[in-house]
Amino acid sequence: MANHKSAEKRNRQNKIRNARNTHIRSTMRSYIKKIRIAIAEGDMDSAKTLLEKAIPYIDKAATKGVIHKATASRKISRLAKLINTEVTE
Repeated sequence: MANHKSAEKRNRQNKIRNARNTHIRSTMRSYIKKIRIAIAEGDMDSAKTLLEKAIPYIDKAATKGVIHKATASRKISRLAKLINTEVTE
C-alpha cells in the first residue's frame, strides 16, 4: 500500500498506462488474428486490406513502447511474407 503522495500518484499513473497498453496490445493481436484467419480461409484480398490497416497500428504499439520496435518489424515482416507466399502459390 502506498504511504506517500508520490507513491499514490505513481500507482494512479501505472493503472492508466496499464489500461492503455493492454488496449493497444489486445487490438494489435486482434488485427493479426484476423489476418491469419483470412489467409487460412484463402481470402487474400481481405488479408491484404487488413494488413494495410494493421501495419500502422503495430507501428503505433512500438512507438508507445508497448512492444519493442524490432518486434513490430518482425511481426509486420512475417505477416507480409505469409501473404506474399500464399499469393504466389
